[in-house]
Amino acid sequence: MALAAPQFGFRYCFASQIPCFNNGEQCKITVPKSSDERMPSLNVKKLLRRSVLQFVGLSPIVISIPPVSSAPMQEMREPDIIRTLKLDSGVRLQDIVEGEGPEAHEGDVVEINYVCRRSNGYFVHSTVDQFSGESAPVILPLDDKQIIEGLKEVLIGMKPGGKRRALIPPSVGYINENLQPVPEEFGPRRSLMSHMKEPLIFEVQLLKVLS
Repeated sequence: MALAAPQFGFRYCFASQIPCFNNGEQCKITVPKSSDERMPSLNVKKLLRRSVLQFVGLSPIVISIPPVSSAPMQEMREPDIIRTLKLDSGVRLQDIVEGEGPEAHEGDVVEINYVCRRSNGYFVHSTVDQFSGESAPVILPLDDKQIIEGLKEVLIGMKPGGKRRALIPPSVGYINENLQPVPEEFGPRRSLMSHMKEPLIFEVQLLKVLS
């Protein structure tokens, strides 16, 4: 039994405008010449990407970085030079903020905040909470018998609001465990005592001169 001849003949053409036949009639199939024509959505994405790059000042083909001299930069002031003063006791101190008001003298009672660190920068103790920022200032008499000698030397001459940073050698530091300032909590106190024979860095802010 013979099979009927197919009524429709299809010819797939991959070149642009190559004739084909459909139902005996000649037709033309137009195939997009470029990939952009075949995928218009991709072409739109490329156009959008190009527009965004041009908006921020970048070319999608060549990225040009102008020299620093041609791009105006926001003016930044250099920090003031912080001079280090070395005392006869071996204490090295820096005035960070001068403060205002009457100076503290030996025998005065002062209220301060401080941060104590080891000479390598590791934290030991502070009256200011590192996370919440809340402070618990301490009141100290400027007396060798009650506070460490090096800290007393740092505080003398400071004004309320003033800040100083000092490196205090162990010879004028915690020569015994009864000298202030010492944290009340067991953990910080133990940490401080374990480093009492090392040079310690104190960053001090004088809040008030009480007497």
